[in-house]
Amino acid sequence: MQEVEILKNIRFGNAAAAFPIIAGPCLVESYELLIQVAEKLASLQELYPVSFIFKSSYRKANRTSGSSYSGIGDEKALHLLGEIKRQFHFPILTDIHLPSEAAMAAEYCDVLQIPAFLARQTDILEAAAATGKAVNIKKGQFMSPYDMKFAREKVIAAGNTNVLLTERGTTFGYGDLIVDFRSLTIMRTFGSPVIFDATHSVQQPSQNGKSGGHREFILPLVRAAIAVGVDGLFIETHPTPSEAKSDAASQLPLSELEALIKTVLRIRESIIQ
Repeated sequence: MQEVEILKNIRFGNAAAAFPIIAGPCLVESYELLIQVAEKLASLQELYPVSFIFKSSYRKANRTSGSSYSGIGDEKALHLLGEIKRQFHFPILTDIHLPSEAAMAAEYCDVLQIPAFLARQTDILEAAAATGKAVNIKKGQFMSPYDMKFAREKVIAAGNTNVLLTERGTTFGYGDLIVDFRSLTIMRTFGSPVIFDATHSVQQPSQNGKSGGHREFILPLVRAAIAVGVDGLFIETHPTPSEAKSDAASQLPLSELEALIKTVLRIRESIIQ
């Protein structure tokens, strides 16, 4: 498997390294929110053999309703993410929505994420690759895991081998997602590290103009993903999810993150042994 290194000592695809977790609030809402989450992540990183990549979207371009909150402004949000990197030394991950946004986001971030609905878009994959930053491709809810081989190859063909693939559930009927855990094993055969998105996988898209979700399933799904075998986790977390301006129903309460990490490490230890 191709090891992907994100800054120093943060490695995906290396069982001996600290376990990488992409975590943070869904959307940059305020500097105070980012600081609160970053401080918690920093304290957990001191206590446990995990390494955090701080995640937050500078803008939510894909909203169920046109009236939904989308952000505080791209430049302001990216600047705040840059401040989190400066203060806490976390690598930063954020989504991009157009090819023209890749270079802008790359000035502040270490991993550019391709949203699930854009996973087949060649131009955005190539633009992200051209920045030289690691590229995390979210598997489209409408895609077979086998199709992710071709999304990965587009980035590699553009000259960038630092590719991550993320499972986030598959459309199941109207307004629900289901995780096929075979996808984790299938995508790992392509040669890039595979991440499990624990929070988007419990979403219920398009519930009366916004996304719903069942966060009580986050931990059971994480247990299963770790047991199957993944190279990292993706977890959106918020101090008070019910007040979040995006994905309020599916973000993990920040207070529950430590217990989840303990469970993850116990399962990983039993598998590695």
